[in-house]
Amino acid sequence: MNHLYLLLNLGSLSIPFLFSFHPKLKFYKKWKSLFIAIALTMLIFIPWDIIFTKNGIWGFNDFYFLEERLFGLPIEEWLFFICIPYACVFTHYALIYYFPSIQLRKKNTTILTQVSVAMLLLLCFVYYDKWYTFVNFLYAVILLPIVLKYDIELLRKYFLTFLVMLIPFFIVNGILTGSYIENEVVWYNNSENLSVRLFTIPIEDTIYAFTLILTNLFLMEFLEKKLFQK
Repeated sequence: MNHLYLLLNLGSLSIPFLFSFHPKLKFYKKWKSLFIAIALTMLIFIPWDIIFTKNGIWGFNDFYFLEERLFGLPIEEWLFFICIPYACVFTHYALIYYFPSIQLRKKNTTILTQVSVAMLLLLCFVYYDKWYTFVNFLYAVILLPIVLKYDIELLRKYFLTFLVMLIPFFIVNGILTGSYIENEVVWYNNSENLSVRLFTIPIEDTIYAFTLILTNLFLMEFLEKKLFQK
């Protein structure tokens, strides 16, 4: 089973990649901005991942991945930050294409963002000694107001498209954290999180996924508006 993590990455990527060439979606035309955005996002999340792995905040089960590591991370973990964002960003744009009215009102988007930031900030203060909770929620507290100020149209749509992404999230992340298999692929030190699980998934992972994809989308749309406009 040492190929399980690799298969999860490739399986998540396969259908979005194939449908990137759909004559209506033509998602491949966004590849330039997408892959630059993925690379920039990795500059944030990979060092975070390396530090947390080194300090035992989370780790990886050797039984489920290949032997190759880079800076202490399995190669599959590096692929995770390419395959999963690709699949989720594709899903976001596909949903917008087929359901163009899928968006919140600006007022509701602002309120939802402000309430989310306030709640996450409060949790940062209360659980400042739990590193996964604190760093994860703090990043969201920083990111959300930036996106609200500079690209509220993205948030209007993303709050709803992310709800759809939660379906594959619970499947893929569920397997990674031990659902349906004997042991987890990725383990977590519960003393560094809230010890609240959605099935086998730490609740912090939902915010982690939310900010991971939002960072990619925000950078991608910035690049398309500022650098790649025709």
